[in-house]
This record gives sequence, structure tokens and C-alpha cells, in this order.
Amino acid sequence: MADSKKPRAAFAPWDRRELPGTFSVEETADRVGQYKWTEMKLFEALGGWVATVPELDIKMRLGTHCYHHAWHAELWHKRLPELREMNPERLTLPANDEFVAFMDAVTEPGEHDQTIEKLVGVYRVLIPHKIAAYTYHLNNTSTITDAPTIRSLKFAIADEVEDFTDGTLMLTSLIETPEEVERANAHQLKLEKLLVASGGICGPGTIGDAYDTSVHVAANGN
Repeated sequence: MADSKKPRAAFAPWDRRELPGTFSVEETADRVGQYKWTEMKLFEALGGWVATVPELDIKMRLGTHCYHHAWHAELWHKRLPELREMNPERLTLPANDEFVAFMDAVTEPGEHDQTIEKLVGVYRVLIPHKIAAYTYHLNNTSTITDAPTIRSLKFAIADEVEDFTDGTLMLTSLIETPEEVERANAHQLKLEKLLVASGGICGPGTIGDAYDTSVHVAANGN
């Protein structure tokens, strides 16, 4: 008969996941606040474009995607009070001024004949970067202590991948001439440079450091 007074282990014997993640509570809160800020800006941009984009099929898809980002912002907003005992609005901030400049450039095209530039910024540059950032966070957080954030990340990634596919199809249908290829590539190049200058949605280290010596030491067994 089992001893009822014997202290039980903190985790079940069938659950041997590593407890610590890469991020502290403070780092997670900062990242989640930056995610929320970005999702809100994207929601606002797509919502504004729905009224001005002349292509009806694209207008309808942007309307759907717009509410994906609104929901993601709500997910991150709900996580903030659980991560820090403070006003979530105080954590809803961009990573740095350079990322603000990048987002301004993504959302800047406003003319009715700039649908290509609108879609390039969102679906060739920003959303692929968000998928990378969210996936990095997912792969580097504790499966035990940060399960709510993991759940939110999985929901967001699923939407982002689906939206990326839609965006790629929309762009492919719009780009029909060599001149339009040049337009799309020139705008993408401009935005990619701004994104690199910012370090990403969470600043430098958004998807880790490729030159982290501790990683190389572990990989080499030294």
C-alpha cells in the first residue's frame, strides 16, 4: 500500500519535460507586449485598406485577416496581467524606434493603385518574420511553466501560416508584368533592410543569436 504521507515528486514520472525555458518572466512579458503592439498595428492597417483596395476578392480576404490580427492582439493582451502585475498597456510597446520605422513603411502605401506594395509588406516581409519569431518563442519556452503562452503561440502561428498562403496567392494573381515584378521586389528590398536594422519584432535577438557561443560550445561538446 502506498504511503499517503510520502511527499510526491513535483512532476509525474511520465512527464520529464525540462522545466526552465530560455526566457524569464520579464523577458516573456516584454515579448508578448511587443507582439500585441505589432498585431494591433497590423489590424489597423488592414482594416483601413479594406475600404480602399479596389480588388473585391482581395478586399474580402484582407477583411478576414484583419480580424485574425485583432484576435491575436486580444490573446496577447490577456497574457500580460498573468506575466506581470501591472497595467498591460504599459507593456504594449514596440521593440525600438527602428521597428516603428519598419511598421510605418509597411503600412504607408495608401493609394488605390498600391495593392502590390500593401501585400508585399504584409505577406512577403512581416508575416514570414512573425512566423519565425513566434516559432522561435514556441521552441524556447517551458512546456510546463508557460503553457498558456504556448497555446496562444500555436493559435497565432496557425493563422499566420494560413494568411501567408492566402497572401502569396493574392500577390501571384496581381503580378503579371516585368514592371510589376520590379515594383514588388524593390518594395520588399526596402522593407527587408528596415527590418534587419530593427532586429525584428522584439529587437536584436528576436529569433536568437546565430553567434551565441554557448550554443556552439554545447554543439561541439567543449
